[in-house]
Amino acid sequence: MKIEVLFPEICNLYGELWNVKFLERSYPDAEIIETSLTDEPLFVRETPDLIYMGTMSENSQMLVIEKLAPYKKRIMELIGSGAFFLVTGNALEVFGQRIEDRDGTVVECLGIFRTYAVRDMRNRFNSLYIGDFEYGGDSMKIVGFKSQFTHSYLEPGETPAPLFMTQRGPGLDPDMKEEGIRVNNFMATYVIGPLLVLNPPFAKYLLEKCGADSGDLAFEEAAMEAYDARVREYSDPSTGFYY
Repeated sequence: MKIEVLFPEICNLYGELWNVKFLERSYPDAEIIETSLTDEPLFVRETPDLIYMGTMSENSQMLVIEKLAPYKKRIMELIGSGAFFLVTGNALEVFGQRIEDRDGTVVECLGIFRTYAVRDMRNRFNSLYIGDFEYGGDSMKIVGFKSQFTHSYLEPGETPAPLFMTQRGPGLDPDMKEEGIRVNNFMATYVIGPLLVLNPPFAKYLLEKCGADSGDLAFEEAAMEAYDARVREYSDPSTGFYY
């Protein structure tokens, strides 16, 4: 199993690289390839079993968009062929049409999906999150956090399917139940935590889908106890969600 981690030197806000470290500890045979901003991405030459990119600063978004723009066609080919992507936090916005700032500036993004983000650097949106991930006629709970200056909105016309359906907390924007983007095996979400550490059933699902042999996750018993406790807490109407 080969996992490509895009730009870990700048895409690691909130400790999101622990998504990959958790997979690595759970499946020690995995080969982790870290692609820096000065490298040609591995996905240009071959198809990794999983491509991961995490949360970054607003300035870093511009660097990442500039870096990935020459590979837009290849990224679209990979998505169309069913390659696995996991994208967390504001890395989601890179694949949309644009980021509109409240001061009137616009950052043009890769334009792969018909979404756009609106940024307000005067206000950080912080919340807990609980929702549902549906797969193969079944579903699992997803828990986590959100901390962002932006929300994403859908353009008129064809729109990507959501990754999660929200039970409590904001979706892509505060008025939506739909959260994240799911197109074939491309999965992107604003939910952080890190996502896989807080959601061991989802981590196991991802490993199995990417071809890893089934087995126990790292710290599985403790991780499941913490996961079950969060599901109960976040489902409780008395739990405060916005802070």
